[in-house]
Amino acid sequence: MKVLVTGGAGFIGSHIVDLLLERGDDVIVVDNLSTGQEAHLKPEVLFYRMDITDHRLSDVVAETRPEVVIHQAAQIDVPTSVRDPLHDAMTNIIGTLNLLEACRNAGVRKVVYASSAAVYGNPEYLPIDEKHPVAPLSGYGISKHTPEHYLQVYAQLHGLAYTVLRYANVYGIRQDPRGEGGVISIFIEKVLKGEPITVFGDGEQTRDYIYVEDVARANVAALTNGDGQILNIGTGQKTSINELIALFEEVIGQKMEIHHAPDRPGDIKHSYFDNRRAMEVLNWRPETDLSVGLQKTLTYYRERITR
Repeated sequence: MKVLVTGGAGFIGSHIVDLLLERGDDVIVVDNLSTGQEAHLKPEVLFYRMDITDHRLSDVVAETRPEVVIHQAAQIDVPTSVRDPLHDAMTNIIGTLNLLEACRNAGVRKVVYASSAAVYGNPEYLPIDEKHPVAPLSGYGISKHTPEHYLQVYAQLHGLAYTVLRYANVYGIRQDPRGEGGVISIFIEKVLKGEPITVFGDGEQTRDYIYVEDVARANVAALTNGDGQILNIGTGQKTSINELIALFEEVIGQKMEIHHAPDRPGDIKHSYFDNRRAMEVLNWRPETDLSVGLQKTLTYYRERITR
């Protein structure tokens, strides 16, 4: 299969590209390298350094004629979306619309779209399933949710199939610490530099942490499954910051220095997914235990720092 991955040199995208190559797929990557790295890409990838808002994107899609587009490229930083909502909307909404027009014109069969837990806002109940009300608390949540409506309309009007994958807190190797699951990469960076970790509030706030390779497998599964579906991609397990720290200490074999700070205004206290629909529809399940994922991630960053 020929697949185009936007943001394919980035954290999640590069893992998706690796899986596609292992399958023997032809892979095209579009990435502006604002957070991604070309070094993440293997030589057999056809790479275009380009922003998804660029009008030339239509030419790239028309020339390469992918069957499916996996859309990972995005502005991922919540504070940036609050500080500069125009940039956030331009990338996440207008950039996605630019891509959808390119797909429509080139006869692309399907788009797999990376959405986010941020669309839900403060949970009304737990675990969060796909029927949960959408009430984003930031421009980022709004800009990730808006393209979901465009995808539904493009499917109805133009026959462009889609699957929306709403990610929980993704972590793992190659992560940009600014992402939603960035707390783990931040913790690791602090540990390896011998610096204290800051915990906001009592540390009992919970999240659903899913390893990046599990997310990549969900995207690959969506190439042929889940048409017209919105699916939560998480582990279905909640982990508190205090539990995360205890796991870290177990993995590294030492106590961590903790500094406590007041709760941050607007922070969601508890959030984790009901992932049963994704497991059924995609014939997929998360396979990486949190302690195993932490060990893999720690080893990766430790090797990078000691080079």
